[in-house]
Amino acid sequence: MRMSVKSTGSKAVAIASSTGGPKALQSLIPFLPAELDAPVFIVQHMPAGFTEALSIRLDQLSGLSVKEAAEGDAAEKGHAYLARGGRHMEIRKKAGKETLHYMDEPPREGVRPCANYMYESLMDSNYDEIICVVLTGMGADGTEGIRHLKEKKKVTVIAQDEETCTVYGMPKSVVQAQLADKILPLTQIAGEITKNVGVI
Repeated sequence: MRMSVKSTGSKAVAIASSTGGPKALQSLIPFLPAELDAPVFIVQHMPAGFTEALSIRLDQLSGLSVKEAAEGDAAEKGHAYLARGGRHMEIRKKAGKETLHYMDEPPREGVRPCANYMYESLMDSNYDEIICVVLTGMGADGTEGIRHLKEKKKVTVIAQDEETCTVYGMPKSVVQAQLADKILPLTQIAGEITKNVGVI
């Protein structure tokens, strides 16, 4: 018997990852259901030229449709969009739909793409709730953006625990800023996202 979960309101999932992130994403994205009732936005710190191969690999492993986000893509439920290496990605409203756009601003937090831009762009989105996931990585990218996002949206923050991180930097920053609602091992994060978002 298939469990039917229907969420209320419009939701999105926004994931930030850095050092150790490609491996972590391969242990997370394939375990999200194809009928996830939300789009998934991913910022993985990577230089230009590397994210397309990662998106193809994740797509092969996953029920979700995964792609390197293209300029102007309209966000769809059950689809994951990986920011192109070397460019900042943001989500904008256009003709009543959430669409993906790139910016060539200087690096922020020492990185490009920077997850803070993604999180802050969701402040003006049509989504009622954002599930923010901060995975393994150096530095503090994600913390400032999530703090700002919480000022305008209902936000649930999931941080990867120290034991399963390659580098406990980005999740630690979110935890220390008291922004995390859940601190979980990597193997439990997909289930927690699905519980929060539901399926179509």
